[in-house]
Amino acid sequence: MPEGAGTGLWAAFARDLRAGPAGLDRAARRAFHLALLALAAPGLPLGALYLLSGPAPFPAAAAWGLGGLGLAFGLVALRLARRAARDVQAGPPGRALLAAAMQAASAPAVAFLLGCAALNQPLAWGLCWGVSAALYGLARAQLPAYARAAGRDRTP
Repeated sequence: MPEGAGTGLWAAFARDLRAGPAGLDRAARRAFHLALLALAAPGLPLGALYLLSGPAPFPAAAAWGLGGLGLAFGLVALRLARRAARDVQAGPPGRALLAAAMQAASAPAVAFLLGCAALNQPLAWGLCWGVSAALYGLARAQLPAYARAAGRDRTP
C-alpha cells in the first residue's frame, strides 16, 4: 500500500486548514458535505423500509406541520452553527469552523430525514425535501461567513 493511502481526505483537511482564508472555505465545504452525507444517507433506506410496512396516511395538516417542524429545527441548527463559528473558547479557528460547518449540515439533514419518514405521503416528503433544499442553500451560502468569523475573532 502506498505511503499515505487512505489518508487523502484527512491530509486535504489539514492542508486546507493551514492554507489561509481560501483553505478555510474549502475545509468548511468538505466538512459540511461529509456531515450532511453521514446524517442524511440512512434516511432513504429506513424510509423505504417504513414504506414497505404500509403506514397509515395522515392528514395534509400533519404534512404541513412536518414541513414547518423541519424549517424550525433547521433554522435553530443554523443559529447554533453561527454561534459555534464565533466561539472564541473553541481553540484554533479550524476547530471552530469545522464544528460550525458540521452543525450547519444538520439543518437540511433534519428536514430531509422528516421527509424520508413520510415517503407514503407525497405532500409531506415534497414539503420536507423542499425545505431541506432551501436550508441546504442557506447553510452553504453561510459557510464563507463562518470561516471569516472563525478567523477574525481569534486574531490577537
